[in-house]
Amino acid sequence: VKMAAAVKSSFIEICGFEREIPSRFRELTINLGVNALTGALNHPDSAGGFHYEDSAKLLSVTSNRFIHWATSGDTVELVERSLDTNLLNNALRLKIPNCPLLPRGVHIQETVNNVIILLVTSQTTHRLALPHPSRMYRSELVTEVQMQSIFTDVGKLNLQDPLHSHVIPCIPGQAGLASASAAWVSSDGQAHFAVASLTGAILVIRHPPHDMQGNVSVVELKQSSVMQRLAGWMPTAIRGDASPSDLPVSLAVRLLEDDTFIFALCQDHKLRMWSYKDQLCLMVADMLEYMPVSRDVRHLLSQAHKLRLYFSSTTGLCLGVYLGVPKRGQFCILQLVTTDGNRYSLDHISSLFATQETLVDFALTSTDIWGLWLDDDNQTVVKYINFEHNVAGQWNQVFVQPPPEEEVNIGVDQDPRIYRRGTERLLDLPWDSLKKEVTLAVESEVQNSVTEYEFSQEEYRQLQVEFWSKFYACCLQYQEALSMPLGLHVNPTTSMVCLLKKGFVSYLLPCFSVDHLYLSSDEYLSSEDETPMADDPEVGRDVLQLVQCLRLVSMSMLGDMAYVMEKALDHLQSPERAAEQVLENLLANDSESIVEDIQNKLQDIRNPINAMAVLLREMDLETDSEVDGNIAAGHPLNVRMSLSQLYGSSMATSVVCQAVCQIAMIRAILCRDLLILQQLYLRLGDNVSTGTLPLFISCLSHLLSRDANLQHLSVLELSDSPALTPNKSVLSPQTLLELFYQNVARKVIISQIHSHQSTPLSQAVLSWPQLVSTIITLLAQHVWPNNPGFLFPECLMGNCQYTQLQEYVRLIKPWCQMNVGSCCFVLGQCYLATGEGHKALQCFQDATTEVEKEDFLIRLTSSEEEEAPTTPRLQYYNKVLRLLEDVGLPELVIQLATVAISEATNDIRSQAALRTRIFKHHLDLGHNNEAYEALTQNPDSSRQLDCLRQLVVVLCERSQLQDLVQFPYVKLHDEVVSIIESRARAVDLMAHNYYELLYAFHINRHNYRKAGTVMFEYGMRLGREVRTHQGLQKQVNCYLAAMNCLRLIRPDYAWIVQPSSGGVYERPGTSPKRNYEGEYTAASVSRQIEILELKDLEKEYILARSRLTLAQHDPPSAAIAGSASAVEMVALLIQAGLFDSALSLCQTFKLALTPVFEGLAFKCIKLQYGGEASQNEAWNWLAANQLSTVIITKESRLVHKQK
Repeated sequence: VKMAAAVKSSFIEICGFEREIPSRFRELTINLGVNALTGALNHPDSAGGFHYEDSAKLLSVTSNRFIHWATSGDTVELVERSLDTNLLNNALRLKIPNCPLLPRGVHIQETVNNVIILLVTSQTTHRLALPHPSRMYRSELVTEVQMQSIFTDVGKLNLQDPLHSHVIPCIPGQAGLASASAAWVSSDGQAHFAVASLTGAILVIRHPPHDMQGNVSVVELKQSSVMQRLAGWMPTAIRGDASPSDLPVSLAVRLLEDDTFIFALCQDHKLRMWSYKDQLCLMVADMLEYMPVSRDVRHLLSQAHKLRLYFSSTTGLCLGVYLGVPKRGQFCILQLVTTDGNRYSLDHISSLFATQETLVDFALTSTDIWGLWLDDDNQTVVKYINFEHNVAGQWNQVFVQPPPEEEVNIGVDQDPRIYRRGTERLLDLPWDSLKKEVTLAVESEVQNSVTEYEFSQEEYRQLQVEFWSKFYACCLQYQEALSMPLGLHVNPTTSMVCLLKKGFVSYLLPCFSVDHLYLSSDEYLSSEDETPMADDPEVGRDVLQLVQCLRLVSMSMLGDMAYVMEKALDHLQSPERAAEQVLENLLANDSESIVEDIQNKLQDIRNPINAMAVLLREMDLETDSEVDGNIAAGHPLNVRMSLSQLYGSSMATSVVCQAVCQIAMIRAILCRDLLILQQLYLRLGDNVSTGTLPLFISCLSHLLSRDANLQHLSVLELSDSPALTPNKSVLSPQTLLELFYQNVARKVIISQIHSHQSTPLSQAVLSWPQLVSTIITLLAQHVWPNNPGFLFPECLMGNCQYTQLQEYVRLIKPWCQMNVGSCCFVLGQCYLATGEGHKALQCFQDATTEVEKEDFLIRLTSSEEEEAPTTPRLQYYNKVLRLLEDVGLPELVIQLATVAISEATNDIRSQAALRTRIFKHHLDLGHNNEAYEALTQNPDSSRQLDCLRQLVVVLCERSQLQDLVQFPYVKLHDEVVSIIESRARAVDLMAHNYYELLYAFHINRHNYRKAGTVMFEYGMRLGREVRTHQGLQKQVNCYLAAMNCLRLIRPDYAWIVQPSSGGVYERPGTSPKRNYEGEYTAASVSRQIEILELKDLEKEYILARSRLTLAQHDPPSAAIAGSASAVEMVALLIQAGLFDSALSLCQTFKLALTPVFEGLAFKCIKLQYGGEASQNEAWNWLAANQLSTVIITKESRLVHKQK
């Protein structure tokens, strides 16, 4: 894995804040009824930290876990952090009314079962005994993504209990205590608080173990004598002889062997060491012996001294002493030495001079001193130095976060309301809600300031700029207050350094070599003779000279010039032209002769091309390898679980991603300045190869675009999406880079690191600088578009970040030559999501050429389906077609499937599948002709038959029978007939008209016999299955149609085959039939074929017409008449009085007429002897008969004779 070289001599500050997740403090008050002291000292705010002993062990529950605290007045805030998991209930705010906390008055100590927090205020002492994380999670296997903090159950403690809280005895004539304090827990569990009184003495308050009853005692240590008093002891005026010159200004404690030593650095510049066991002062050392000062300084008292201890088994106890005297400061590193007779002395290790800034805090490790200062402009300064091995006392740089620009350059094409997230925010509102409220507030101020009823748009914009600038200035004031540094926290085991500020915590990360050079001040650059980026000293000097030139270019860049470059890159314009435009501006406005200084420095560079190549090589993040991100299954489960959680918390995510953003920003600016410098080289035309430089300019332009794009993308916020919205919580990532790191990249990166470690991470010490610099480099490589991997866009696509993904592809498309096809594919996905289907199709087609070359597309097209297409391209087309179908774009499916057919010339199965797809979507769209054409071109007969069946059914359901009938059906005629017949015999006769369709189909092809057969079968089924008036009417019409068909045929061929009443309707593949008892019925016996001629059809027609006549006359009889034979029908007709129909039926079927006459005679007799009711009924049946055939009149007789 290619990684940029990290320089150990400098660090960079990265603000650690969790977006949208302000610490939810639990508020507790410890009220001991103490009144405020009048005239007491005002103690400044302070901060500090505590790290667990096993914080550097991967398999420990306290891995990468620490606590930081901050005091302000009578309030202390404690927050427990973890870089691996998110801690719940991790923030506690304690208020102790009228008792301001002493500076560094919070002391935290770890025991086997507990974490003990000791608090010292101006009047009280307090102890909180909280459970140790290892006791909260006893199992070695911790699987939770979120864990409970040790502060979870703090509410269960009785903090007012005298065992845990104690009021310090009041000293007459004194208002409170001095600022110095220390606290510790002894091996027997007793808590001790050492506080300095204003008389110079040290009071030690001892609390019994937290789980045992006992009394609180107070011990006084002073130089003249040793006195011990119980709680409630009151010192007397005899104490007045103590000189205030020995007032301790800094206290520190160390348990050594069976004793506890209290070190007091006093304002008289002396260090005193007390034995708590013997209550004696064992040593007094004058610190001015290690500091060359004048005689006047010796008589001055100083409150600025500070003392820190560091103990290791190899070096013993080391003391770090800061001596703060007017106009100078010095660090002294001393080692405590024991001589015979239990006498103690100090060995001097090193003295280091510090700057004149105000020291806020410092920390001591086994090799280094870390210092935190505030300069004259109230700006933060952090430095560190190795106190044993350094060059001429040269402090190493820490590049702190610069304050935001006091003015924001707003382009004429920009809205003044554009928001950009800052780094330090403590909010109780979501980001969107905050934006809305701020916008309403500022716009309201703008409206209130308007006095004119009419004004131009430009005037209104100026008002907007003015009021938004005021709001921005207010934000800067708040940010300045929150950015006030209060302390340092150094974890020697993990080498992690935190900068504790009033509003947040920031982390110090190793600075990479190229960033180190570019950020270094001129003072440091001039003192460096070589650079780790170049082995050749001459090349190294050239690089340093080149960097100095770049810094001059950067200094001369005004806000509007930088905006020109930024806008050009964002609009994908030529960086070279933008750089040339900026250079023209520089030359035109060079009032301070900066360009001349640059030219003079350029003359000292012997080989500028080589120096530029070194810088470009160092910034290059390209790698040839693509890695597997799976943690090997061979490791134990607890190791794999711990690795899966390493640096996985939202805090670690924020820090890592902000670091990548910061690096991208620095390198984008460096590339910008280098490009401008190269344009200046071309203008000068000397001392450089004009043939090679344009090539460098082209390469640099691409590099500038890439760094600027990376910076832009790393801070792009997530959009709301269906994939994220339901699961959105306070722990959700807020930027694309955070999303990618949390969901994908971290697991891959940790796997890479673990596989390249000589010592497994589970056994090695977790070194923060080493691991985080590697993680940052690997994360930048994974995001770098010109690397083989495609995890970043894939992650965005998987999380529905379509708008941002479009922006990503837009930014990298002009220059990125890697994963071109994959980018086209994901861009197509974005267009699908935004409803731009035709653009999506074009992108999908553009990606086709890279299907067999790019890993992402290869994985995309791999399929485990048995019937998958044979070639990768066809598999790819198959995937895309499914995508288009899922979003409902049938036209595009047809278009792409048509293109895909050209790829499947030798793959019959794929051709058939594609033709089927085309047919289906044409049919769905109502393109009947195109659907038929696709059907006929299908090379698979079974698929063709399926399509044909679907065509018939769909067109019938849509009543588009004209199209269905008129299709030529070349070589498919019998199949169509079979399908329609099958459908006709399988569905409800009254709901579907498949028989009529089949009739029309045969008529259209002049096949009248088959048409007649169809209609006759239709009529037979209607008589048997639909015994209603409507069914009988349809049956008569069917028989008429059948007769007409036969009349259109020559008499010799005017016949049809009698359709069978049962077996013909049973289709192949149907399930066997059972009787009502569940037994299989006997198979139908083959019947002899019966031929029906036209006269037979006429008989059936007359019988059907008789049934219809009866049903019309007597509707309830329709159910009976539907299946009645000719003889039965005669009886029914006679009974109903329909003698005409009965007579006609007898004549047709050559039946005896006797029943007709008998029935008529019976009706007449009944009429003769019946009453009025019989006569009324007679008129009904007489009206139903043709009267001309019944009543013989004179006129009818004449007509008969004429015939």
